[in-house]
Amino acid sequence: MAERNSSPKIYRIIIYVVCILLAILSILPFWIMIVNATRTTNQIQQHAISMIPSTHVMNNLKILLGKSFNPAVGFMNSIIISTGATACAVYFSTMTAYGLVAYSWKARQAYFTVIMAVMMIPAQITMIGFYQMVYRLGMTNKLSMLILPAIASPSMVFFMRQYMIPSLSMEIVQSARIDGAGEFRIFNQIVLPIMKPAMATQAIFSFVSSWNNLFTPLVLLTNQKKYTMPIMVSLLRGDIYKTEYGSVYLGLTLTVLPLLIVYFALSRYIIAGVALGSVKG
Repeated sequence: MAERNSSPKIYRIIIYVVCILLAILSILPFWIMIVNATRTTNQIQQHAISMIPSTHVMNNLKILLGKSFNPAVGFMNSIIISTGATACAVYFSTMTAYGLVAYSWKARQAYFTVIMAVMMIPAQITMIGFYQMVYRLGMTNKLSMLILPAIASPSMVFFMRQYMIPSLSMEIVQSARIDGAGEFRIFNQIVLPIMKPAMATQAIFSFVSSWNNLFTPLVLLTNQKKYTMPIMVSLLRGDIYKTEYGSVYLGLTLTVLPLLIVYFALSRYIIAGVALGSVKG
């Protein structure tokens, strides 16, 4: 009996040790990045990895602010683009998925097949045509052109549809219709609360993807006042004489901070969704 009682404890200890090791491996790159943001270029070149912070963060900040662009402007531009693109992608993708699940119409399966086919096309292939369209519209330096295309997100529509099929009860929708609720009211007040875990998950992915996007803004934006943080960080390595690695790491640290804030703000919805799924199972 003693051996049987001790074996679960051993397994539990092993699980805890593995989880702690994985947590350390996940946090370690971020810690090294933060530490390097406080070090000079010479220190980074001589000892690439250090766990102890230095005292040169203000000097790196001066170098970062002394460039030809303004990091505060890039930070604000990235916030506007990422927040707008995430809101549009999550809301309209959920609405599209609701249309595919809640309504019966002849071309529903064909429409879903087209969405799946579009999902297989890399964005780089359509970039030339997209740039030509934006250029002819005279909107090459408009932040809105980095937000509005997020409305069409095939992969998010697929995810929302797959989550909605088992989660959304059509009896609730039919009851709301009988009570006289309009379709937009049903969607906004009934469907969206049910979809919170899926929306939180996709919001994290969408925000991270939009925030880290370098290719599309680099093609569409030529005005420095419209630059995003990834563009500005990439320009830090473009110094012909010397690359200030301390300021580069500081720029990367500032770039990562909003991603961490978004994750911690939305992670509780993901955990709640996982717990709810386990209770249903």
